[in-house]
Amino acid sequence: MNIKNTSNSYGIVTILLHWLMAVLIVGLFVLGEIMVDLDYYSKWYNAAPWWHKSIGMLILALLFIRLIWVFCNNPPAPLRTYKMWEIQVAKATHSLFYILLIVICFSGYFISTARGASIEIFGWFDIPAFINFSKYQADIAGEIHEVAAYVMAFLFVLHVCATFKHHFIDKDVTLVRILKPVKQQESVK
Repeated sequence: MNIKNTSNSYGIVTILLHWLMAVLIVGLFVLGEIMVDLDYYSKWYNAAPWWHKSIGMLILALLFIRLIWVFCNNPPAPLRTYKMWEIQVAKATHSLFYILLIVICFSGYFISTARGASIEIFGWFDIPAFINFSKYQADIAGEIHEVAAYVMAFLFVLHVCATFKHHFIDKDVTLVRILKPVKQQESVK
């Protein structure tokens, strides 16, 4: 089992970061959708935002780790069956995922710290409010957060559809490469 990516497959670190972040991001999107409908008398009224903020900041930390890993570790080579436009769309989509995650995390931070309050992270430590740029900070950041989250959800659906297209129609190993590392001596067909 490879820790780093090879020319044929993703390594275990990339795979774990990919799936951990995917599960957390989907979970946060669902939680965010639930949160907007909570009323003051709901038992989740205070708990849901606390979890949302803590997990959001965890995703930001994982994102920085992942970006460092991406810059220090080349991805597997594209399969020979990929069309040039597929390679370009995949690269653009992955870049947009990273940009959207940064925007979503920082806008979430600006929503939470708009009134000068810090963000409590899992009860372990607080992230203080560093910037207050406007009395409308929460509203502006909230709009950005929501739009970016919906764009991310749309891209996520396209990403999953593309993966299934490769797996079920093209019958290539695109999905398999991100599910499990291929042993060094195995080759990708």
